[in-house]
Amino acid sequence: MIYLDNGATSFPKPGPVRRAVQEALLTCANPGRGGYEAALQAAETVFTCRERAAALFDCRPEQVVFTLNATHALNMAIHTLVQPGDRVVISGFEHNAVTRPLHGLGADILVAGRRLFDWEDTLSQWEKALKRKPKAAIFTHVSNVFGYILPAEALAALCRRYQVPFIIDAAQSAGMLPLSLRKLGADFIAMPGHKGLLGPQGTGILLCGRTPDPILRGGTGSESKNQEMPDFLPDRGEAGTLNVPGIAGLSAGLALVTGTGVERIFRREAGEAAFCARGLRNLGYRVFTGPNQSGTVSFLPNQDCETAASRLAELGIACRAGLHCAPLAHESAGTLATGTVRLSFGHSCSRQESREFLRRMGGNFPGGSCKKTVNCYCHPEGDTV
Repeated sequence: MIYLDNGATSFPKPGPVRRAVQEALLTCANPGRGGYEAALQAAETVFTCRERAAALFDCRPEQVVFTLNATHALNMAIHTLVQPGDRVVISGFEHNAVTRPLHGLGADILVAGRRLFDWEDTLSQWEKALKRKPKAAIFTHVSNVFGYILPAEALAALCRRYQVPFIIDAAQSAGMLPLSLRKLGADFIAMPGHKGLLGPQGTGILLCGRTPDPILRGGTGSESKNQEMPDFLPDRGEAGTLNVPGIAGLSAGLALVTGTGVERIFRREAGEAAFCARGLRNLGYRVFTGPNQSGTVSFLPNQDCETAASRLAELGIACRAGLHCAPLAHESAGTLATGTVRLSFGHSCSRQESREFLRRMGGNFPGGSCKKTVNCYCHPEGDTV
């Protein structure tokens, strides 16, 4: 199988991640709930992961709150900053993990910056929206549909200038692009553990620039007499038993990302996305690509997107079609009625697989005929990028 759905989850999980999960299942009990060896081993495993995340994202270990996933993290952050009816500014490329909680709160949502791959438009529209004095701002770092890398540092600077608290959705950037909680000055940065950080599903992180309001309440192993949640991090955001095997796997994933380097990871993934985008254009497909693009690219086949993705699955290619839980992004790009086929590259991507994907696209789909035979991006012996 050629796996091109890393925007959904990284797959297959690296060997060190798999082994770390298994080791935790054999050696770890409940952290913070006992002084015996298995409980202490669990506590050490969790704290090591917290330290690795803090080192990668330039924050203190206690600012790393473990969550179930990025959606859980975003909900905690949103419910901390946004009250029912508040005005909130968001980008035109947000995921339902942002828009649905806001709709649930009845927020007055301002959508700012809807042109793909256009930093000038994004920044100018955001400044106009921030002048309207919203109570909070939320923006994705990278569009999960189109791979558009938003100007996170400049957007963060605008939010700080206008004194608007803000949240960054790093679901598609954590582990691929540099992220510093300290430098960005974000109130919260939310991310999954199972995508670019290579950890298991069921793991996530909320980086906390301020203390969050919990959306779950329960045991923490601390201040048990107090019927309010502890007022300190990370305990305030971590009610109940943590997913210790998942956190162990996430810790191994963080070590791999740190050892490889996010710059190197980005070059590899974005390089394969650009290679396939060129090949798809040569085959006659409409491809959504431009400057400031990550390792994700969407295209429109010459047939229904879901049908095309099913055919690709039959050909041994795993990708995703439809709206990708981000109808706002498709509305911004003009693809709400059709959706797109999305290719998202990850840690195991290779030029060999990219060429094989293009070869199969060229011979198995309507209009998929290459107009060149040599030095072509869609030819198995074509040039490299």
